[in-house]
Amino acid sequence: MTLRIPDPPLAVVFMLTATAFIAGTMLLAKTLGTNALGAPLHPLQISHGRFLFAFMAIATVAAIMRPRLRRPNLPLHIGRTLFGWGGVTLMFASVAFIPLSDATAISFLNPVFCMLLAIPLLGERVGPLRWLAAFMALGGALILLRPGPDSFQLAGLLALGAAVLMGMELIFIKKLADREPPFQILLVNNALGLGIATLAVLPVWVAPTLAQWTALAGLGVLMATAQTCFVNAMARADASFITPFSYVTLIFASLYDIVIFDVIPDLVSILVSILGAAIILTGATLLAWRERRLSA
Repeated sequence: MTLRIPDPPLAVVFMLTATAFIAGTMLLAKTLGTNALGAPLHPLQISHGRFLFAFMAIATVAAIMRPRLRRPNLPLHIGRTLFGWGGVTLMFASVAFIPLSDATAISFLNPVFCMLLAIPLLGERVGPLRWLAAFMALGGALILLRPGPDSFQLAGLLALGAAVLMGMELIFIKKLADREPPFQILLVNNALGLGIATLAVLPVWVAPTLAQWTALAGLGVLMATAQTCFVNAMARADASFITPFSYVTLIFASLYDIVIFDVIPDLVSILVSILGAAIILTGATLLAWRERRLSA
């Protein structure tokens, strides 16, 4: 599916497109989790819609393109999908209560948790600079999780839990990336995710309105498109070069909150959010730079 030809400018275009779509999925999740389109849907139903329509989109591409597939490593795929499904479900639950920008910033902690989990699970050694990057990012998260009358702390903790689970997912992705082609990973992940999400949603499923069905379909298609753009970006440039561009998601998330939900926080909240997000992004960038040095 993806031509592995170095092309950094095109990689940047793919990554920036992916960030807009990823922020769009969180925007749609927020509308579905609030009363914007009718009675709020349960986060399990929102994540089910995400996997249902994403799988339909990716399976359609597979039927047309007929890519060559290998025998998948099912244990790794199942582990990756379980943690990914759990992470996205918690993220969808959190965005109904806190600004998209805060939830997005907290989600950028997943590489940090991946690093921490890699110590016991992959036997990796972590030097002082990587520990510093991790503590910086975690400190920024604590700032964003500040308790107060205008912030729902439990929702922030849900976003933090999502980052932990998605960090665990990255461990499995690291193992899969060396064994299977990217499109196969996407196809198998969404197929397994649909099965898990279908079983989980049965106790809470309700009939969505037409507007909610449309939003669920948009959520799934946007996620599939974002994943495709992300894979193409990673195939055309070094991860350490292209990953920082994913932080533009914060800009799109903030714009969506202001334009769609009319969320205009006070000056103090803006400054605290900027400070927390800046610390997280600085730590994540430092971690990415260190990873590049280690792999050089």
